[in-house]
Amino acid sequence: MHEDQPWPGTWRTIAYQLLTLPVRIVEFAVLLVLLVAGIATTIVWVGIPLLMLATTLTHRFADFERRSLRRWLRTPLADAIRNRADGLVRNWFAQLTDATTWRDLAYLLITTPLAIVEFVLGIVSAIIVPLALTVAPGAGWLHGKLALALLGPPRAERLEAKATRLQASRARGVDAAENERRRIERDLHDGAQQRLVSVAMTVGRAKAKVGGTEPDTAELQRLLAEAHTDAKLAVSELRDLARGIYPAVLGDRGLDAALSALAAKSPVPVSVSVDIDQRPPAAVESTTYFVVGETLTNAAKYADASDIRVDVRRDGDTVIVEVTDDGRGGAEIRPGGGLAGLADRAATIDGTVSVVSPAGGPTVVRAELPCSW
Repeated sequence: MHEDQPWPGTWRTIAYQLLTLPVRIVEFAVLLVLLVAGIATTIVWVGIPLLMLATTLTHRFADFERRSLRRWLRTPLADAIRNRADGLVRNWFAQLTDATTWRDLAYLLITTPLAIVEFVLGIVSAIIVPLALTVAPGAGWLHGKLALALLGPPRAERLEAKATRLQASRARGVDAAENERRRIERDLHDGAQQRLVSVAMTVGRAKAKVGGTEPDTAELQRLLAEAHTDAKLAVSELRDLARGIYPAVLGDRGLDAALSALAAKSPVPVSVSVDIDQRPPAAVESTTYFVVGETLTNAAKYADASDIRVDVRRDGDTVIVEVTDDGRGGAEIRPGGGLAGLADRAATIDGTVSVVSPAGGPTVVRAELPCSW
């Protein structure tokens, strides 16, 4: 997978190019021999078991490739779902009519010549470092795209999964909006509203003192000071509430300034990179802001991190937000947790949030937020 931060992705890609070539050559040779021999001897029935073995090995090899691609190139490939039937022969025919089998075979046969080219690039890139920083990530990205096209689910299944995801994101978006409305009501009721009621009552008591025959100057000063303090607290709480809905600096100066302000408040050193050629819609900006803000807060509280990197960039019609820390790892999206809240917020605009956080770190929180400029 192509990465803007080149070093980890570059060396993962080169390792994949160098280490997997022998395996792919063996896979290619075994399948080619079985297919040629099986087809040539089908007329005398000897080829049937050979072709059945070739089908089984195709599945095994393709599943191995999926695991390797997930590990080395971070390609988001799910395990294959294949047609099954009772009985050896019926099951084989079911697999032959399954598009996944043919797409697995196409990948295994097509990528072996490509693997040789990648191997050469890997050797050259290990020697010429500037070439490694430019060519190797691109080759890995292209390989990942090819793998997604052939080893990923068929188009109909992808569309069905997308429709299901969109339906679920709509429901989560409605829930998130309702929860946000309740939070605002609660904060207003318990905070600013109570302060303003207190101000009104205090001013009323002061007014009663003024209307008396002998006003108590000291008591009036105390009441006015109390009302003044409560009024300032109410203004502060309203300001915090408004900032929680949509920060003023974000609306006035955009993401770069807003995220830099968040980074400046973090107790952990934070580097910020924003590479977007034009401002995205307000909903995308605010979601990006809150994703970064919540993630920085979590990293400072729980990760024991010493360095955090924020990377916001445009990829076609999508804004990619990645927050990486070098902490202890172990973060995950838990129901009711802060990261789950971010996922719900992103779902309101059909976005997604994912977390990769192995024990020992690093932790990468990634949001993909679709938008149209």
